[in-house]
Amino acid sequence: MSADDFSYRDAIPQGPAHRRGAGLNPGNRFESVRLHVLGEELDRQWVERENDDGSLARVERQVFVDRTQTIINQVAKTSDVPFDWTVNPYRGCEHGCIYCFARQYHEYLGFNLGLDFETKLMAKPEAAKLLKQELASPSWKAEPIVMSASTDIYQPIEHKMRIARQCLEVMADCGQPVTTMTKSALVLRDVDLWKRLAEMNAGRVTITLVTLDAELAQKLEPRASAPSGRLRAIRELSAAGVPVSVNIAPIIPGLTDTELPRILEAVAEAGAKRVAWVLLRLPYQIKELFLDWLQRSVHPDRAKKVESLIRQASGGKLYDAGYPQRRRGRGPMAEQLAQVFDVFTRKHGLNRDVRPLSAAHFRRPERDGQMSLF
Repeated sequence: MSADDFSYRDAIPQGPAHRRGAGLNPGNRFESVRLHVLGEELDRQWVERENDDGSLARVERQVFVDRTQTIINQVAKTSDVPFDWTVNPYRGCEHGCIYCFARQYHEYLGFNLGLDFETKLMAKPEAAKLLKQELASPSWKAEPIVMSASTDIYQPIEHKMRIARQCLEVMADCGQPVTTMTKSALVLRDVDLWKRLAEMNAGRVTITLVTLDAELAQKLEPRASAPSGRLRAIRELSAAGVPVSVNIAPIIPGLTDTELPRILEAVAEAGAKRVAWVLLRLPYQIKELFLDWLQRSVHPDRAKKVESLIRQASGGKLYDAGYPQRRRGRGPMAEQLAQVFDVFTRKHGLNRDVRPLSAAHFRRPERDGQMSLF
């Protein structure tokens, strides 16, 4: 049997792994030979195991050390990416959001974008040291950095490794402008650092919120904080003087689109100043993962409606990679979402604070740890 003839549906009986978003482990699109291990078999092997007394013990996620020699990454210039530099302490994400478009980047590491993305993580323990060295370089212009644009710096592994906090300590000491996007209330652990940065107009936090329905959120984002936890993070960060934006992303047609007015009201009441939205994006094999999730998690009639509406907003396809429709879609539904968004952002006074981050307080660190006065 050739690689082209092999299908994951011919491998192991399907079924989602315990408390993971993806129910499939599709082959890497860059590999011609593929091994597919799915569902209950994967769950039995390394998501759970049975102790001698019959109780269940969770097997630890797999963490691989990334020995990268650089940490500040320049983003490829595209029309819809509003930033130029990122710092990524981790690659892969335990939150397991089924819709996450960043899953595709895990394939460049030789993994797959299904369960591998959620359970095989790359960590960069030298990130803070590398960051200090690169901020000290005379060529660094103190442009804003996003931590992290692809995977969440406050995913569960950060509880133990604290790499993100170490990087934030370096940035706060230097006055380096920085933002982050997160779905985790763990961001509140670092409110002291975000407050220091905000006092220099050098820090902003973006909270991603897809739904206010806790049950749906748990299915979509199995290891991220509940919606109530994210609203609490908005309130407490705002009370500490930290500017908070909200990214309503993705809006899923037929599933979360009708929540848009209520989400805008809730985040405004919690203290958010800015808000943006993005339509569901399903590049590459993420389409397969999402459709599988839809069949498992939503009533069959509703699943058909959701798929139909996604196609209607994407020119009949599940994903249109062209710009700008890949972010906002097209057609009547996309136009209606844009109108609703505009009406309710004005109603709740959002998006009036558009001040950019400032590098006025940036002080380049010396390589011996001392700060430069100039």
